[in-house]
This record gives sequence, C-alpha cells and structure tokens, in this order.
Amino acid sequence: MDTAALLSSVPTGLWIGGEERKGASTFDVLDPSDDKVLLAVADATPEDAIAALDAASAVQAEWAATPARKRGEILRSVFETITASADDIAALMTLEMGKVYAESKGEVTYGAEFFRWFAEEAVRIAGRYTPSPAGTGRILVTKQAVGPCYAITPWNFPLAMGTRKMGPAFAAGCTMIVKPAQETPLTMLYLAKLMDEAGLPKGVLSVLPSTDPGGVTTALIDDGRLRKLTFTGSTGVGKALVKQSSDKLLRTSMELGGNAPFIVFDDADVDAAVDGAILAKMRNGGEACTAANRFHIANSVRQEFTEKLVKRMSEFTLGKGLDESSTLGPLINAKQLAKVTELVEDAVQRGASVAVGGEAPGGPGNFYPATVLADVPADARILKEEVFGPVAPIIGFDTEEDGIKAANDTEYGLAAYVYTQSLDRALRVADAIESGMVGVNRGVISDAAAPFGGIKESGFGREGGTEGIEEYLDTKYIALTN
Repeated sequence: MDTAALLSSVPTGLWIGGEERKGASTFDVLDPSDDKVLLAVADATPEDAIAALDAASAVQAEWAATPARKRGEILRSVFETITASADDIAALMTLEMGKVYAESKGEVTYGAEFFRWFAEEAVRIAGRYTPSPAGTGRILVTKQAVGPCYAITPWNFPLAMGTRKMGPAFAAGCTMIVKPAQETPLTMLYLAKLMDEAGLPKGVLSVLPSTDPGGVTTALIDDGRLRKLTFTGSTGVGKALVKQSSDKLLRTSMELGGNAPFIVFDDADVDAAVDGAILAKMRNGGEACTAANRFHIANSVRQEFTEKLVKRMSEFTLGKGLDESSTLGPLINAKQLAKVTELVEDAVQRGASVAVGGEAPGGPGNFYPATVLADVPADARILKEEVFGPVAPIIGFDTEEDGIKAANDTEYGLAAYVYTQSLDRALRVADAIESGMVGVNRGVISDAAAPFGGIKESGFGREGGTEGIEEYLDTKYIALTN
C-alpha cells in the first residue's frame, strides 16, 4: 500500500463550511507504532470555531427545510462513498491510531452503517395529531431539528465515533461541527472531504482539529447559536462539559467511561465464553469503552476458563497495524502505555499473578502484550479503573447473587456481558445488571440499529437505533381549535 500517496490526499487544513482553510499554526500527528510524524495539520483557534459556527448557522434553516427524502439520499450517498473508499480509510486509521488493519476495516463497515441506517430514519420522523380529551381543541405535535451541534470525538474509533453522531444529526436536519481527538484527526478530515464529494451541502459539516480543546469548546458553548453538545470520552471531562454547558441550557448527550463486567456462570459453555471474551476484551486492542474490563468467573469453571483464555491470548502477535503478521497493534501513546503498566503492576503487588504477558517489550512504539491476570484481589485498582488496554483481570465468585453484586460494584454502567445457558438466568441477570447495554452469550454488542449508551457515570443519551435521532430533535406542541 502506498501510504505516502494516501497521506498526500488528506486535507491538512481546517475544514470549515465545506472548504479547506489554513490555520495560524499546525501540530504533528504521530504514528503510535514508532512515534514518527505522519502529517502536520492546522490547529484550530477559538476564532476558527466561531467561523465554523457562522458557516453552520448560515445554512441551518435551509438544511432543516431540505425534504427528509433528500437528506436521506445524501446520507445514502455518503454511505456508498465511504464503502467504496474502505481500504484507504482503514489504512489511514491504522496509521494514526495503531489498530491492526483488519480491525480498521471492521470499523469502516460499522461506521458507514450509521449513514445507511439514518438515511432510512430521516423519513420516519413522526409527530401526532389527536383531539383534546376535554374537547376544547386539537393537539398537534411535531419534531424539529435542534439546530447547530458540536461533537467532540475520541481517538479510539476515529471514524465511527463521528459517524454515530453525524448520521442522526444530519438526518434530523442539524448542522454539525466536529472536533476530533488531537491524536487522530486525519480520518475525520478525510471523511469530510469524502462527504463533500458525496453531495453534503457546504456548511453542514465543519471539522476542527485543535490542541486547544478548551478554548475552542468554550467559544462555541458561550455562543448562543449553538444548541447541542455531544461528547464521547472520559467521565471527568464529560462532567466538566455538562457543567459548562448549563449556562446556555444546551441539549447534551454524554457517552462516557466504562468498566464492563464479563460474567461467566457455572452453566455456561466455557468455549463459547472464551470466544466471546476475546472479542469483548481484544476488540480495538482493548481500547474501547465497551471492552470487558473485569472477568467475574464462577469458581467451578474459573480454572478451565483461565487456561483456555491464556492459550488464546498467547496467540496474539504484537506489531505495526499494517503488517500482515500483526494481530495486536500499539496503544495510542506513551501516556496510555504507562497507565496500563501501572495498573498491572498494582494488581501484581497486591497479589495477582501474571498468567501471560504483563510486561511491555520496550523499544520504539507504545506496545503492550495481551495479558491475563489470575487471582486478582478485590482491592486491585484494575477492577475499579478502566484499563483501556489488552489486559484481562480474572476474579472468581460463587453464587449468582455474588456475581451480580460484583458486576454492579462500580460507578460506571455502560456495557456488561453475561454467559449462561439458562434463558431464565440470562433475563434475570440482565435485568439486575446496572448497565445501559447487556450482551448475552455474545462478545460484540454494538449495532447501528440498536441504542448505544450508558447509565450512572457512564453518561446519558443514546446513539443509534430509532432512539438515536431523538437526541437531535425538539418537540413542538401546536394547539388548534376545533
């Protein structure tokens, strides 16, 4: 693959109002496999943010008034354009984020699907018309686009975390400004170019890479024209954004941190559970908010599960994401590598044993091997904190009640995984788990047609499904006479 040619096709300026603009300064985007510079991109300022909001506001009314069928056709065109460019997008993601190429191809498929799904939802925005129960008139309820939106997306899924927000926003008739993560802006800039080629009207989307997220965000939030803030990232930053947005009473949706339990009961198919564990833990190299973070295994099957998981985890091969022999790429940066190392060391110091992996290889790049920790004590930090890496800590339990209690022992509530061959137990446990999403006998739960989101300190609001478009719609009641 000619990576130099691919990189030369990526816009490196700010994308404002459907056009590339130079910035006052630039910053470097690094390859996490060796920390070499891939490209320098424009660094947005608060003034650039206002220019993007000017562009979004200028076309908001026109875009909202565009017939739903037309908006849907444009989204379908975007889906087809992304699909046709899948190889290039996947390679670009691998270069800037590090995940192996096969994982990137999977993200392209998943990310594109939000445009296809919401292309179909655009024509299904419904209201209602009913007589007043008192007989005094009639009730007309309509849905209207919220208005200009601001999306802050993370580095771990450079495409899908943006498309999951843009799809419903554009289907609803909203314009959007996207600030991609500083580590991975290239995919979003390239996507903006593709969307322009697919027919998205100019001004509907702007993309602002920036090393000053606070300044850019404050400028947008403080401007009364912005009507919606959507964020995917850490719980701490999400809380701060909710507080900051309260002065303007912005509509907000927050997809925040997770600490997903993976629960295997004594009646589970252990081989199927191990298959699911590999998917739930190792998707994206463990750098996913839905990744299984804690493995609560019934003591009667814990040894068998651990041995089989260790065997599977030992088969992963570290390497650059574009290398065909690699099955596990680097972590995003040195800071994340240090965090994973620290959490593993803490668990070991408290009594856990390393069954496989457990030590960074050193040398260039931010690599950490697939790791299994056995006999993890209850006070280990790794059971409380989101590891965001390829580490599977295992802890046992005896009764169903113990398993549920352990799973719920966290302030987070995004995703959970349950393995059992009893339908009654599956439904009973799924009801008892404090989580916005529960996978039963499956290790991958994300689906554009399903609502994605959490409870507790994992946030609020939903992305995807029929519910996702509601986040970008206001409800209006019109009172009519008889």
